[in-house]
This record gives sequence, C-alpha cells and structure tokens, in this order.
Amino acid sequence: MTVTCCLVATVALPMYASAEPETRVAPDQGQVQTLMNWVTTSPAAPVRDGYSVTMPAPVAAPRPITRLATSHALVINPPAQTYSGAAVLEYAAQFVGKVPYGMGNSPTTSFSCDGYTQFVFAAFGISLSRGADRQAARGVRIAKADAVAGDLVWWPGQHIGIYDGAGGMYNSPDWGRYVEHVKSLWGSPVFVRLSV
Repeated sequence: MTVTCCLVATVALPMYASAEPETRVAPDQGQVQTLMNWVTTSPAAPVRDGYSVTMPAPVAAPRPITRLATSHALVINPPAQTYSGAAVLEYAAQFVGKVPYGMGNSPTTSFSCDGYTQFVFAAFGISLSRGADRQAARGVRIAKADAVAGDLVWWPGQHIGIYDGAGGMYNSPDWGRYVEHVKSLWGSPVFVRLSV
C-alpha cells in the first residue's frame, strides 16, 4: 500500500491581518466592539503590543484655485496691415491695464517684459526669442536722439520695453502690476531698432 504525505505550509499572520474584523475589549469602555467600530468611535488611541497608534487628523478638502480677474474685458484688435511705429504702439496700447505681469507671453495668461515685446512684434511678422538681451541683440543699437516710436528700450540684463517716441515706453513692469505706459524713462537705457 502506498502512502502519500503532503506537507502543508502555514504562515503565521498577525491577528489584525485576517479577513475577519478583530474583536477586542476597548480599554476605556469595558465593552466588546469590533476593532473597526472601536477605532472610529473611541476618543482614545488604540494600543497594541505596547505601542500606541495615533490616528491622523482629518485633512480639509483643498480650496479651488481662482485666477484674479481684471475688471476690464480683454478684446484684442488685430494690428494694422502695414508695419510702422504708430501701428506697433496702437497694438501694444490695447494691453495696458488689462494683462498682468507674469512669466507668460500671451494676453490670456500674463506677460513678462520680454514676453510682451515678443507677442506685440510677432503680430507684425517679427520673430523675437525670449530674453531681453537676446531680443536687443536682434536689432541695431541707435542713439537716443535717433530713437522713434516702435524701437526697443533696453536695460542690459534687466528689462525691455517699446519706446513711444516721446520719452516714455510701453512695458510689462513687475509682479503685482499690469502692462503700462510710462511717460518717462529711468537710468541709462539703450535704444535698439529692429530690422523688418
């Protein structure tokens, strides 16, 4: 007669790993409850094998992110068909007080100083890369006396804007502000003429 033996391996699992809810005596209530009910209803932290378990505090639902809206409706008029300093200023002026400063290059999000000039000149078919210094390198330096409306006003390594031809400029200035037209320039800017 043949006898076949089988080994049955067992794995010792802790009691809390079983499929059935564990029945315990709550130390401060003196009654039998399932562990699940006890954890959700007991103000004290459960104790197991000499260690206390701290239940995490409930997390509040995240608040929705809202964009700051301006009180001005943004309607973008197409630029003039022909390139001129006056046409550039007219196109650039429609963003004043309506588009906030940011890291973008679109009126639907924000304009950095170089993003603003990039967007405005792109409407006239002039491609500018990002970065004030790179944009200035695309043109030719000119004397202040020769500068006209539509030229670039550049502070090396810092800022760029569009010269208005009358001592001021259109630019996207800084955080917390909107595209603006300033009537006077500061410091010693460099004037740059872009070739069309």
